[in-house]
Amino acid sequence: MADILQIPDSVRDHLQGEPFDALMQLQGKAFRDVPGRKTMQVTIGGKSYFVKQHFGVGWGEILKNLLSLKKPILGAMTEVAAIQKLDATGIPNTPLVAYGQRGCNPATMQSFVLTEDLGDIITAEELSEDWQHKPAESRQALIQALAELAKRLHQAGLCHRDFYLCHFVVKKAEFEQGKLDLHLIDLHRMLQGQSPNGKSVMKDIAGLFFSGLQMGWGAEDLALFKQHYLPQSDGFWAQVEARSQALLAKFNSEKFQARLAADREKLN
Repeated sequence: MADILQIPDSVRDHLQGEPFDALMQLQGKAFRDVPGRKTMQVTIGGKSYFVKQHFGVGWGEILKNLLSLKKPILGAMTEVAAIQKLDATGIPNTPLVAYGQRGCNPATMQSFVLTEDLGDIITAEELSEDWQHKPAESRQALIQALAELAKRLHQAGLCHRDFYLCHFVVKKAEFEQGKLDLHLIDLHRMLQGQSPNGKSVMKDIAGLFFSGLQMGWGAEDLALFKQHYLPQSDGFWAQVEARSQALLAKFNSEKFQARLAADREKLN
């Protein structure tokens, strides 16, 4: 795999030393820190960005994915390609600033992606809080916006793979002006070239429904989503319902909640 490095002068001019190393060694406010990958909010030249640094997944992770018939995510270039495809499709996301990849060994390859900070944002999960007491028109507007974004995404052959309410955001200033322009974030696992009625799309919708059910979405909300989403077979929706309920049961289990608490503790 060829080395890649794309950094605009507006960023490069504020880096010390070799640019790739400088971006891989940036420190900031951590939002995600797991083996092989770190996501942080950083400041460069007085401007706020988000950087995802990938340090290599290791052969164990690659083999585990291959044995499960899954394509392993080796680094930041999956997210770079996702942002570029979303831009071409017209779906708002996290604007791409810089990216790089170094090394030819897929297990130890290093990479990064730097994106603009969207500023003060509100997630669709936050907009769904106290759901049953929200005005009907507000609930309907959010459901319709989510369905229309999902429709455009899946029509383009894309699958997010972490399709939860927390990964849809709106800029706070725009929302306060009455706009509901959803941005899709956290794109590092996105798949391309998927069938609009295939298994990966079904999993996306099941993830979103699970996320909505957690917040109190009811049958009328799910029906409204289906109305504004792609036409799908009864079998597709039956799989969505079964999977979303299974995800809900797993999320509420003592084992999962204990793991979630441990992950939160690491960031505090």
